[in-house]
Amino acid sequence: MIPPAGVSRRTLLAAATLSIGLAPLATSALAQVPLPKLRVGTLKFGTLNWLLDTVRAEKLDRREGFALESVDFAGGQATTVALQAGDIDLIVSDWLWAMRRLNDGEAMRFAPFSTALGALMVAPDGPVKTLADLKGRKLGVAGGAVDKSWLLLRAYAKAKLGRDLIDLCEPVYGAPPLVSEQLALGRVDAVLTFWPYAARLDARGFRRMLDMKEVVTGLGIDPAPPLVGYVWRTAIMGEKGATLAAFLRAAAAANKVLATSDDAWTRIRPVMQAADDAEFSRLRDYYRAGIPGSFGEAERASCERLFGVLAQLGGPELVGQNPRFERALFAPIGE
Repeated sequence: MIPPAGVSRRTLLAAATLSIGLAPLATSALAQVPLPKLRVGTLKFGTLNWLLDTVRAEKLDRREGFALESVDFAGGQATTVALQAGDIDLIVSDWLWAMRRLNDGEAMRFAPFSTALGALMVAPDGPVKTLADLKGRKLGVAGGAVDKSWLLLRAYAKAKLGRDLIDLCEPVYGAPPLVSEQLALGRVDAVLTFWPYAARLDARGFRRMLDMKEVVTGLGIDPAPPLVGYVWRTAIMGEKGATLAAFLRAAAAANKVLATSDDAWTRIRPVMQAADDAEFSRLRDYYRAGIPGSFGEAERASCERLFGVLAQLGGPELVGQNPRFERALFAPIGE
């Protein structure tokens, strides 16, 4: 090679060597560019952690080009406060809470996390075989008087029996672990509880008398829509819209792994707090049954019908002073 006029061969070779040496440094510098971060609020022993652990183990966050950060909280109210304060980007909550915030002027968005809704659990040899058998008996209710499942079960009983359950039985409100133990001790005759606790009772030999999906469809709401999902503030869409979309793709990919791979469940078993093999299997199976599918116009219409039922029974304490159904809550990213 003949060097350009005025440039010695030695100078040309030195320049070429320098450029070759800088190439790996440039590649290394690019590799160290920080990925956009998404801060997700979680409950320390919540089922969301099962999904997030799978996202990390499968490196789905890196594949989608973002860094996933979990922030643990002691309770659900703490996560909602942190979300509203902007300390985290996303939580799992029910869409009625997000709808109430939206109606009060704080715009939120929602995407499904799980379609699992919980169940009415009874002892296999107990006195409660049908809904009518609850008459005059004690019913443990996970949560309070405006718990969504309790309101729906009351509406279902009124449709099927012509009576409101609150007039037929004695509701005993309490935290899910507490009402489960009350059933085990025979202090209540049935328990209406969330799906993870229903799964644990199932593993202990208790019977799922009525699934909440049956209750919802029995009220003429079909398909049964999800109640819980990912919730984030619309205000962050401009800055983090692409990262949120990447997270939802990673979450869907992780659910595909959890739907098909038993090895993936073995990997997350330490965070599931399963008491034994039976409980581990029930938790896995209940989770799989709740993995969401499509969420389109039919599901949004079901959400609207469900909102009407819950607003009528729960009143302002549940849906606030400005109850209206806003489909904008469910708009996909990009709309």
